[in-house]
Amino acid sequence: MAIDLSKIAKKNKIKYFLISYVDFFGVLRSKLVPSQVIKKMQLEGAGFAGFATYLDMTPADPDMVSIPDPSSLIQLPWQPDVGWLAGDLWMNGKPVSSSPRIMLKNQIERLKRKKLSLKTGVECEFFLISQDGRSIVDEKDIAFKPCYDQSALMRKYDLIKEICDCMIKLGWGPYQNDHEDANGQFEMNWDYSDCLTTADRHVFFKFMVKTLAEKNGMRATFMPKPFVNKTGNGCHAHVSLWNSKGKNKFLDTTDKLGLSKSGYHFIGGIINSAEALSAWFNPTINSYKRINAPVTDSGATWSPNTITYSGNNRTHMIRIPDSGRFELRLMDGSANPYLLQAGIIAAGIDGMDHKINPGKPEFINMYEESHKAKNAKKLPRNLEVALNKLSKNKMMNTSFTSETIKSYIKLRKKEIDLFKSSKISNIKGITDWEKINTLDC
Repeated sequence: MAIDLSKIAKKNKIKYFLISYVDFFGVLRSKLVPSQVIKKMQLEGAGFAGFATYLDMTPADPDMVSIPDPSSLIQLPWQPDVGWLAGDLWMNGKPVSSSPRIMLKNQIERLKRKKLSLKTGVECEFFLISQDGRSIVDEKDIAFKPCYDQSALMRKYDLIKEICDCMIKLGWGPYQNDHEDANGQFEMNWDYSDCLTTADRHVFFKFMVKTLAEKNGMRATFMPKPFVNKTGNGCHAHVSLWNSKGKNKFLDTTDKLGLSKSGYHFIGGIINSAEALSAWFNPTINSYKRINAPVTDSGATWSPNTITYSGNNRTHMIRIPDSGRFELRLMDGSANPYLLQAGIIAAGIDGMDHKINPGKPEFINMYEESHKAKNAKKLPRNLEVALNKLSKNKMMNTSFTSETIKSYIKLRKKEIDLFKSSKISNIKGITDWEKINTLDC
């Protein structure tokens, strides 16, 4: 039976709905509509001017509409009279090719034709900082090795509890919360799910954390590298592939690392296109100060700079922690949640279709012995290089159309031009321009 949002509104006492979408740059856009019109909005969508957001449109283009997905409905736990809806963009009766959620759904459909589905979980790291973004809020959080520090964690108990309580109420299955490797940095984990659900929840999680932090007098940032001497914000994804009968297609208990041939080919596809994927997974100028960071106060960056994979070893871009899944550690906090998942699928399909060999795993400490990985490529040193790799990558241009890829590159290059025109692009540290443009990513 189809979900009737107007009936749900009456039953759950929802007075308003946020009909949203996410643009190319991962910015969450919304309109707040009263519940009295949700029946019409569910059918026709809420109207938006595409030029006003990061979608490579002009003022002359017609309005686009965000058609809400009723199955994505989240009733705000801290504001229960408001319901949030993820939406897909349409224009002139057709899906907008550059709508990131539609881009992901198209890749999901490719898997579906193979009777496969992707299940993922994401680990979203964030800092709790001052309103001006220049310092962390906890002045007592000064340890050189602050990871898992109980005292620092519990000093922010009220906020962490509130966020976790929300996830429990929403049925996400949160299972651990911790203080991360940098002073002022935290991570909260919830259960994995199908990749579209994970992407929707990822979008909402960032909104929720920022909102509740502000409610508690703080500012939360997912910016990749807000502080030079501290570990950056990663957004690691745990990935497994399943068939229509509920069998994990990555699982092979006879393999040394517990991974099937399909799993290795999937990884091969990601390794083969990792340089191009960086333009999506590390989409900001600031991203490359995380990837190419010097050693931090804690002693490790926890971010890759080389395209390698291994077993349960966090110094590599891809880690296989146990049987039947792998962790991709490339992405950072500024990654678009939908493009993150879409990129994984597209590269994975390419790897499986062409049986791409990922090469042998490296069982070394990449922070100290990277010279031993002789055939491994380095990740791009900056966003310009990543965009150039994206423009030339056949798999990405085929999977998402060359027109869409060109639009994305065009918008990102405009951002690079703005950065260069600020006349501070040669500064090695974290610039004010980066903070102004990335703190709220």
